[in-house]
Amino acid sequence: MASALAERASGFDTEVADESADHALIAVQGPRAVDVLAPLTDANLDDIRYYAGYEHTVAGEPVLLARTGYTGEDGFEIFVRPATKAPKVWDALMAEGDRHGLVPAGLSARDTLRLEAGMPLYGQELTADLTPFDAGLGRVVKFDKGDFVGRAALEEASRTSRPRRLIGLLARGRRPLRRGQDVLRDGAVVGTITSGAPSPTLGRPIAMAYVDGDLDTSTGAFTVDVRGRGEDVDVVELPFYKRQP
Repeated sequence: MASALAERASGFDTEVADESADHALIAVQGPRAVDVLAPLTDANLDDIRYYAGYEHTVAGEPVLLARTGYTGEDGFEIFVRPATKAPKVWDALMAEGDRHGLVPAGLSARDTLRLEAGMPLYGQELTADLTPFDAGLGRVVKFDKGDFVGRAALEEASRTSRPRRLIGLLARGRRPLRRGQDVLRDGAVVGTITSGAPSPTLGRPIAMAYVDGDLDTSTGAFTVDVRGRGEDVDVVELPFYKRQP
């Protein structure tokens, strides 16, 4: 990423520096995120718009506070600099959160929520070889906002048929669906799973998969090859789950 930005910055009076190691990120996600964070920050959280970030303090430390988080839930991401201040912020959040049922969660838990919300992930549903139109995200490409890197290629992609499209799969059984497994219709391979996991919310395994762009998913028997054995699945609309407003 830094090298790509440096290449784009060539010819401008600017410098690109990778300072990722100087920052730490703590995310507070879920329906009680506001209750946990509000007593610890100088921000009026009602003023923090979704997908926007502001400079504030949390536990007395200056942070970049953003109403973001790839979970499908309401929540906040707290960017702490220097990273050595992160333990103080973490401890304050855990102490306050103890009254609200806050528990630590790792990347796998986050990814399960991300999958339930049907949110594509770079490196899986999104790659340099795929377009937003393949992933069903054409709505986020705005051609009325001037020039940008990749505009010509995306304009062409928006006018042509998609070689592949993203679908949701809900297993009928209990065997987990995993990335890389083949999707079959009537015994013929028609696609590949990009993300899969058991869903605690739905109580069954779920997956997102790319299938042939012109495939009619309303007919035929769909299965997933799980270690040489076909597992019956249903094609369902994404997302699998939407949080309550």
